[in-house]
Amino acid sequence: MMKRRQFIQNTLAAGTSAAIACQSFANPVAAREPIDRSGPPRFQLGLAAYSFRSYFSFMKERPQKPADDGPAIDMAGFIDYCTMHGFDAAELTSYFFDPLPTDDYFLELKRKAFQQGVAIAGTAIGNDFTVGKGPKLRQQIQDAIKWIDNAAILGAPHVRFFAGTKKQIDEQPERMPEAIAALEECAEHAAAKGIFLGVENHGQLTAQQCLRIMQQVQSPWVGMNLDTGNFISDDPYADLVQCVPYAVNVQVKTTMKSPSGKKTPADLDRIGKILRDAGYQGFVVLEYEEESPYTHVPKVADSLRKALGI
Repeated sequence: MMKRRQFIQNTLAAGTSAAIACQSFANPVAAREPIDRSGPPRFQLGLAAYSFRSYFSFMKERPQKPADDGPAIDMAGFIDYCTMHGFDAAELTSYFFDPLPTDDYFLELKRKAFQQGVAIAGTAIGNDFTVGKGPKLRQQIQDAIKWIDNAAILGAPHVRFFAGTKKQIDEQPERMPEAIAALEECAEHAAAKGIFLGVENHGQLTAQQCLRIMQQVQSPWVGMNLDTGNFISDDPYADLVQCVPYAVNVQVKTTMKSPSGKKTPADLDRIGKILRDAGYQGFVVLEYEEESPYTHVPKVADSLRKALGI
């Protein structure tokens, strides 16, 4: 009798487990929906410190000789520049901070920006989560978490992240779930600090790869740092249309690049329309990558304001 009863219990348990497994397979975790926004589109124009990358004394903690065709600049001077040229916000790219910055250093920049009415749109790091499991990936995650803490001190609501590269994902598809897991780990820490993580379409990631990341990362504190000049495809504007619903920050470049490597001027009016049609609300940051930024940034900023209708 005991053997018969045990057999029935084991059979029922196995059947229940199988049913649950089948249900889970049939109904995987739902893809995350785009950001839910209400009201009309709203834009705040910012400027990325990367626009003046050749004029800072440091690049990724290493000293560099500033270019001599314009004044040298530091991060406090960059905030002054944003103030003088009417930018609403400044993106303080981490590459150009003083080496081994202290909490007091970040707090002084936060104080200065607030007193001058310049919002800190965010900061940006150069991580890579497709290096493969092991010590390298663990170090990338630890460094990223440290910069989330720095952003919280600085008062930056957003940190630009790189997920990895198209080449690494294409050659080793397992790198995609590894990158997503790394993002989830960082997002848990970021959520506790109130910091958004913006995954940039960097490293030649395709729109489809970016959307896969956005739909599989479940944290509401993760979105896209949508760079208008980073899709290298036959129709980068169509790529922008697909991805803008997930954008938590937008960076505008002045050129677009085709798969053949040909550069063409960006259609700022078309980009402005894409953002308006999507109902985007938030920072639109000019990242100028061409020559002579002191000469050209003010002119491009005026064109971008007109394209955005601000």
